[in-house]
Amino acid sequence: MLLLFNKPFGVLCQFSDSENRRTLADYIDIKAVYPAGRLDRDSEGLVLLTDNGGLQHQISHPSHKMAKTYWVQVEGELKNHEIKKLRDGIKLKDGKTAPAKARIIPEPALWPRNPPIRVRANIPTTWLELTIQEGRNRQVRRMTAAIGHPTLRLVRSSVGPWSLERLPPGQWLKTQIPDNWRTIINHKNGASGQRIQPKRKPTRHRSSQRK
Repeated sequence: MLLLFNKPFGVLCQFSDSENRRTLADYIDIKAVYPAGRLDRDSEGLVLLTDNGGLQHQISHPSHKMAKTYWVQVEGELKNHEIKKLRDGIKLKDGKTAPAKARIIPEPALWPRNPPIRVRANIPTTWLELTIQEGRNRQVRRMTAAIGHPTLRLVRSSVGPWSLERLPPGQWLKTQIPDNWRTIINHKNGASGQRIQPKRKPTRHRSSQRK
């Protein structure tokens, strides 16, 4: 099983929280599915969930270099040489990032964010489409900050072959697993396909947030 979910702003990418903040459980009532990759609480957009361990590993493990595309609203006007820095790789505290695909785009037709982004008078903003194949913690935000343009809004639009398309925020749908992926998944798990099993309790586990 594979679900596509459009995570709203302010929702934790996990199914429980000791501080009673909003989680995936407030939107998804299907048992025994888990996120394949993470998305920060203050980020929005596409999250994939599955009950298949091989599929989860194939999507989320950094060794598979799954492409993830983000629409990023940043503070200020981006220059060509700054776009080039993103494409060439940015030096961060945990090492240089791999080359990314980066381009300036028109403002995408998105739902209103609640709460809205902070707006500073007389300072323009720029929308950027950024595609990376890594999964470092808060990587996109750190990349734009490193070139002097703090991220104001971050929306993940696609992961590998899957995209948000017209999925509204807070909504999810079941989707198909591509035929060429089934061979990989079954090879990793055995012919029957391995289900993800909770380590301790038969309930959804808490997961650390990524990016």
